Amino acid sequence: MRAKPKKSLGQNFLQDPNIRRKIIAACDLSERDTVVEIGPGQGALTELIAPKVKRLIAVEVDRALSAELSGRFQGDPRVTVINADFLKYDLSAVSIPPSHKLKVVGNIPYYITSPIIEHLFSFRNRISAIYLTVQKEFGQRIIAKPGTAHYGAFSCFVQYYAEPKIEFIIKRTCFFPAPAVDSCFLKLTVRPEPPAAVIDETLFFKVIRASFQKRRKTLGNCLKAIVPDGALTALLSGCNIDPRIRGEELGLPEFARISNAFSRYYNIINQ
Repeated sequence: MRAKPKKSLGQNFLQDPNIRRKIIAACDLSERDTVVEIGPGQGALTELIAPKVKRLIAVEVDRALSAELSGRFQGDPRVTVINADFLKYDLSAVSIPPSHKLKVVGNIPYYITSPIIEHLFSFRNRISAIYLTVQKEFGQRIIAKPGTAHYGAFSCFVQYYAEPKIEFIIKRTCFFPAPAVDSCFLKLTVRPEPPAAVIDETLFFKVIRASFQKRRKTLGNCLKAIVPDGALTALLSGCNIDPRIRGEELGLPEFARISNAFSRYYNIINQ
């Protein structure tokens, strides 16, 4: 008897075989790939991924499901099942040839989507692509462009490190138990280099977060906490950016210009 989904772990098992096949097709897997699967659950995707790749590491936090999967795939040398919290899993421990990079696939709980993406990006130099089933609205946030309703600080964060694309929508009825909202299958192609040159990434993301913290406020008002008001107008003017606009109107190149100007300003006054 298979384990039942646990609400405490945000488990919604993918039941629709057509959607499973669409997911596998979208992942563009090859026999040279090493794949890490996040939260394999009952193994619905695991059984389709394994025959197509060189190696599959399935990381499952649920002990009962992990034990079930270990028994089920014990005769398949390509599959390794690990009982662990993925947010604590060290991807640098996965052995791959120097010229290869990992692919990551996961039907992940909605409530930890952001932490999972942040965790994955901390290993971005070892990953070529990330494929995730996420809440539809969350996916729309990630691909959003400047000036649109869904665009925000997390859009910028993801787009700085990856090229996001929604492959297709997945209806809530494709899962058991059915979640309250529809999902989408999201592809994040990890960038070899960021799309904008940034002097200080910590300051860059601090500027972005501040710019979106109060969406109705102008950029000048939002950034007062980072740079003194007396210098702020001149710095923004030097970037050809009007302090009266709102942060949601700016893209990564503009945020890079601002943070780089701030970085140079602090370097000068701290000398």
